[in-house]
Parts: sequence; C-alpha cells; structure tokens
Amino acid sequence: MYSIKIRVRYSETDQMGRAYYANYFVWFEIARTEYFRKLGFSYREFEKKGLFLPVVHASCDYKNKVEYDDEININCTASAESRMRLVFRYEITGEEGKFIASGSTIHVFIDSGGRPVKIPEHIADLLKNEH
Repeated sequence: MYSIKIRVRYSETDQMGRAYYANYFVWFEIARTEYFRKLGFSYREFEKKGLFLPVVHASCDYKNKVEYDDEININCTASAESRMRLVFRYEITGEEGKFIASGSTIHVFIDSGGRPVKIPEHIADLLKNEH
C-alpha cells in the first residue's frame, strides 16, 4: 500500500466550496503514479518501453465532503487481476481518519499499437510481494 497526503487547493473546489467530484480521479492518479515510484519505476519508463496503461474503468463512492485547505490522505493498493489487467483501489480519509471516499481504476497494458499485452513479469512479481 502507498499513502500520500495532499491539501485541497482552492482551484479544486466548486461554487459550494467543496472539492469538485472529478478531482478525486486526479488525486487517484497522483497516488497511483507515486505508488509506481515506490515500487522502483515510473510511468514514464513504461512509455519509453512502448507500454501504456490506459484506464478502462473508473469508479468513486463519495461519503463525506472535503473543502478548501483540508488535508487528505490517499491510500492506494494494486493487484494483477488477470494476465493483462491491473486494479488500483483507493481510499481517501481526512482529519482523524474520517472516511471521505473510496474508488478504483482498472487498467490494461497495451503496446504502442494499442494491442493488449501481458503484464511485465517483474511488475507482476512486485505486486505479489506487496500483499
């Protein structure tokens, strides 16, 4: 699992002063990118090797509001759900562990031609060791 803390910026709020719903997916991406760094590589390295990891499904369940300047913690875990598919799960909490939201994104490895490919073995091994 990887955790990252961020502070809600003013530009991420709506007219009601609450975090705009679509920004949760941006926060998921921040956590996912840093999760890869924690494992020892970056998404940029995938691209240099001609591998891409598009999102094929995304969901988020919103439970409590987040407002400007609130500090939130984003927890991210990943697992290989098949030979080509990775699932990332996220949980956002606020002050004193208050549950804010949870979600997931499903990704498929593809090559530069857009064809699905197997998860590179070293990545699958790293994910197994995380659990």
